[in-house]
Formats: sequence, C-alpha cells, structure tokens
Amino acid sequence: MQTDIDFKELDSPVIHQVEIMDTTLRDGEQTSGVSFMPHEKLLICRALLEDLHVDRVEVASARVSEGELEAVQRITRWAAQKGMLQRIEVLGFVDNGKSLDWIQRAGARTINLLCKGSRRHCQGQLGKTLEEHIADIRRNVEMAVEKGISVNVYLEDWSGGMKEKEYVFQLTDALAQLPIARIMLPDTLGILNPLEVINYMRQMVKRYPTARFDFHAHNDYDLAVSNVLAAVFSGARGLHTCINGLGERAGNAPLASVQAILKDHFNAQTNINEEELNKVAHMVESYSGIAIPPNKPITGSAVFTQVAGVHADGDKKSGLYQNALQPERFGRRREYALGKSSGKANVRMNLEELGLDLSEEDMKKVTDRVIELGDKKELVTQEDLPYIIRDVLKHGKEDERVCLLSYMVSTAYGLRPMAQVRLQINGQIYEESAQGDGQYDAFVRAVRHIYRDRLGRRFPWLSNYVVTIPPGGRTDALVQTTIEWVFEEKNYRTHALDADQTEAAIKATIQLLNIIEPQYD
Repeated sequence: MQTDIDFKELDSPVIHQVEIMDTTLRDGEQTSGVSFMPHEKLLICRALLEDLHVDRVEVASARVSEGELEAVQRITRWAAQKGMLQRIEVLGFVDNGKSLDWIQRAGARTINLLCKGSRRHCQGQLGKTLEEHIADIRRNVEMAVEKGISVNVYLEDWSGGMKEKEYVFQLTDALAQLPIARIMLPDTLGILNPLEVINYMRQMVKRYPTARFDFHAHNDYDLAVSNVLAAVFSGARGLHTCINGLGERAGNAPLASVQAILKDHFNAQTNINEEELNKVAHMVESYSGIAIPPNKPITGSAVFTQVAGVHADGDKKSGLYQNALQPERFGRRREYALGKSSGKANVRMNLEELGLDLSEEDMKKVTDRVIELGDKKELVTQEDLPYIIRDVLKHGKEDERVCLLSYMVSTAYGLRPMAQVRLQINGQIYEESAQGDGQYDAFVRAVRHIYRDRLGRRFPWLSNYVVTIPPGGRTDALVQTTIEWVFEEKNYRTHALDADQTEAAIKATIQLLNIIEPQYD
C-alpha cells in the first residue's frame, strides 16, 4: 500500500473533543437475529442519552416498517419533552423526498442521507453517473431545508471510493456547497487498516479544512477500534459506535472499548459517563439476545477477575497487576477467581471482602479444597466460601477413624447402578461391592455390607436426604448435601459440599460414620 503519511507528525497529535454518535438502534439492529421492540428502542435510547451521555443517537432507517415508525415516534415524543430532539437522527435515502416525508411523520428533525461514496456503488447500484447522483442529492437537501430537517450525509463505501479518490473529491466538492452539517465517512465493508485510515482521513481534512467529518467503522478484519482511533488521530471530529460491537457481519466499533482507549491513550475528551457503560451494555445484551463474551474488554464478566495466585499476591502488596482500567470507573469491582490456579492470596482477598480471617493452617485447608474443585473445572464464587469453610474446618481428616480410601460407582442402560468401596476403619482395610437403586444407594449398601457382614455392627438408618445449591452462590459449582440419620435412637445431621451431588452425599456419610464410631467401642 502506498501512503503519503509524514510519520514525524504522528508523535504528537492534537486530539480535540470527540463527538460520539451511537448507532446501536440502527446499524446495530442489523445484527443477524436482532430486532428491538418499539418500547425497547425507547428504553435503550433513553439510557444512551440520559445515562451514558452519548452526543447523538441514530435510531432507525426510514421507510422500513410501521413498527419502526412507531418506535421512532415514541422516541421523538420523549426527546422533544427532554429538549433532546436535535440529538435524534434517522438514516434516509436519496429517494426524491420519500424518506424526508417518513422522517417528518416520525417527528424527527435530522436525516443522515445515504449517498454513494464510490463510483462502483454509484454506477453498479444506482445506474447513474456522478453528475446525476449529485443532482439528486442536491434536490433532496433542498427538500430537507424546506421541511426544517437538518442534513448529515453518509458517503457509503467511502473506503472503497478512496482507492480512486477523484470520485470522492468531486462528490465532496459538490457537498461542500450545500447546507450539510456533517460528512460521515464509512468503511462500509470493513476493508481498511489504521495506516490507510490515517492516509485517507488526512487527505479529506487537508482538502476540506472547514468540514466536520465523522468516521464509521466495521469490524470485518477485527480492526474497527484501531481504525476509529486512527480516524480521530487524523482529524475526524465524530465517531460512530455500537453497544457491545453489534452490527452487520462482524459488527461495529464497541463504545466501551473506544471510550477507554480514547481517554487512556490519547487524553481525548468525550461526554461519555463511563460508570454507566457496563449497565447499558447488559441492558442491550438482554434486549438483543446477543451474549457479551466473558473476555470482552470493559463489559465482559471475566475481564476484572484475577485468576493466578501470584497476581492476587502482587495486587495485595502493591497493585502490581493492575492498569488504568480500574473496574470502579465502569461501575464494577475487581474479583479474584477461586479455582485450580488459586493460591492463598486469592482466598485471602476474597475472605477480607467478606470480613473473615483464618489462621495459616485453616487457610491452607480451604485453599486445598478450592483447588480440588478447580481441578474438576468448577469456578467457585466468593459467596460459596463460607460454606466451604464450614465444610472443611468442621470435618477435618486428622482425627478420622473411618477413612474412604477409594470408591467406584457406575451405571449402565438396563442395569442397576453398582458401587465398589474400600474403607479403612481403625487401621484395617475392608472392601465390598453392591448394587442399588441409584449410585449413592449402591454406595450405602456396599458400606452397610462392611459394617453388618464383615464387622457385625449396627448401621445408621437414613431418614432424610436433601440436595441444594448454597444460598447466595452465583453458580452451580457446588451442591450442598444434607443427610439426616437415626442411630441408637438419636438423630444426627451431616452436611457436605462438592461439585458432584453423589460425592457430596458420600462425604456426608463418612462424616456420620466418624461421629458414631466411638459408640462401637
């Protein structure tokens, strides 16, 4: 690629106030499978303007449907009451005033007029010469002025048009003579890279120094965020974004990422209220049905979660594994994951947030249990910790007289479940197998054989069995099994936690056997 960039200029760019136009409700709705209800469009628009403080919102395409008309009418009625009508924009077409009539009927006062920014699109789609297209544009702009509707123009496929820039320059020369507020330059097919954006945008700014340019990126090459930043770097005054990167094909530039990089890397000024980014992202996630990936910057569920124990340790000592993306900026908080990579530092950080303190010995026991669960690919939440602490510390193994050495439970289609069990009781090892109505029932029958047939002992009677997810836990990583027993006319209750229901029940059974073992002496 040939460029005429003076790279010496790139060392100290002057970044001005950047205007954000969000197009979630128009371009974002072109995401496959996404269709917002009219009331949902209104609620999202209100959140964008009132909570996020987006400068402008493109809410629809003209002439799409009656449902779209109803949605825009709801939005414009609300915006007029709030004094925000000038911030509502609708995509329209060069169609001899039909879009303008639709927009006027909808109550909007700004059209984003879709023009052809490349000769290929002008001739291939419209079948017209550039001169004919300019005449049509001029006629529609004049109609808009007569109706009191302000005009911005999209140069559709501008990125393709700049491959033969004379077409773009002739078109823009004509537009510069018209009452147009903004010229919006889309990378319609997502084909540009940042160096091309810098090259093309600087040519536009240099040739039309008084024009106000927006840049509209698509993410086909995963370069949307880089490209919008290159555009600002090169003189674009406005950027188009979508919440969560929604949009046709690979989507558009996500607002949260654009905002964070503008502020942290370029010291650019916007009006965006960062604390509301996460809330609005999840509102759009809910209405669109498009899930936010856990590793999505700023808004993903995992992006402020430290997993490795060494990272938690470094954060506790000096914040060594933190950067400018502090979660509190975005209405979130940092978390320390509890799983196979957890160390004592992760556990301790979570306990401190809960107001709990443990000795080093107890901390090791709890950490070992968390790692054990992590090896089963389970993610333990902070809310699960109190239950793990109770389970681990209440039922330590150091004084156990009954130890489960190994067991196997199996089930097969058409056959009763089977269990094979090896127990160590007071230093002696016993092994038995049995069938049952379920895996846990088979396990209990095998243990009962050991006690009754091998040791000649009485065995407790199971009177109740309950499995629950610990209250407050946000995942199903743990199940809590509570079993009630009757032995020698006394009632006992044991609890155990595990990722697997059967294993939790088995742990609760071994606890009971240790409790009653002294009664056999």
